[in-house]
Amino acid sequence: MTIIIGFVITVGCILGGFMAMGGHVDVLVQPFELMIIGGAGIGGFIMANPMKVVKDSGKALGEAFKYKVPKEREYLDLLGVLYGLMRDLRTKSRNEIEAHIDNPDESSIFQTAPTVLKNKELTTFICDYVRLIIIGNARSHEIEALMDEEMETMLYDKMKPYNAIAAMGDSFPAIGIVAAVLGVIKAMGKINESPAVLGGLIGAALVGTMLGIFLSYCLCNPLTAQIKTVRTKQHRLYIIVKQTLIAYMNGSVPQVALEYGRKTISGAERPSIDAVEQEMMNPGGEKAA
Repeated sequence: MTIIIGFVITVGCILGGFMAMGGHVDVLVQPFELMIIGGAGIGGFIMANPMKVVKDSGKALGEAFKYKVPKEREYLDLLGVLYGLMRDLRTKSRNEIEAHIDNPDESSIFQTAPTVLKNKELTTFICDYVRLIIIGNARSHEIEALMDEEMETMLYDKMKPYNAIAAMGDSFPAIGIVAAVLGVIKAMGKINESPAVLGGLIGAALVGTMLGIFLSYCLCNPLTAQIKTVRTKQHRLYIIVKQTLIAYMNGSVPQVALEYGRKTISGAERPSIDAVEQEMMNPGGEKAA
């Protein structure tokens, strides 16, 4: 929603200012200039990126428009799952724990947290490292190093759409110059026409430069900033898992280990201690009631 509001304000101020200076909006309507710039930008984007990144860029844009970041319920679900697993690690046999991580879809612990279960990548991440814990041979610093390496790789992959769209945005001003030069070439082909005709042709050519700059700084840059924000916040879930499990491996009881994870959440979004304690007593909140 904020993207749409910001875009409306940006376009409104640009067009409003242009009209206030006595400009005519119809002069800015140059569909072929837009086709040249947009087509060249999108074509270069497709050439520069594998299809997986192209598709993920569409997904990332959708997430940015919806501001699809973890909410308090998702944090509580994750902390509830981690607490349930750590509690069972202390009190139950290896076979019982393996039943949860080998088939999380049928696990009573994961079923109380549908937001975690829906995130297959996060569920796999949790199960993989709980499995390493129950094996019992790995040391906490070794697990932490492995987690850091995997999370770095995951974040790099998640940021590919950000980098790809940012690169396309950086190219738009130069592509706008190409469109403007093509417009000037067209105008030079009609050098014998009246000044009024030449003025219109040159004005249309300059619109290409304006569009290139507009698409770069007023559209792509805000979109990529939002993509980076959303995906960074989504990645926070993995940091919570890491800090909680490492604290548990270092000897903290489950309740204390959860606090290590909770403290990694941004203060504005962090669930209260009372909410976490309620989640431990009643996993899934109202859903389990």
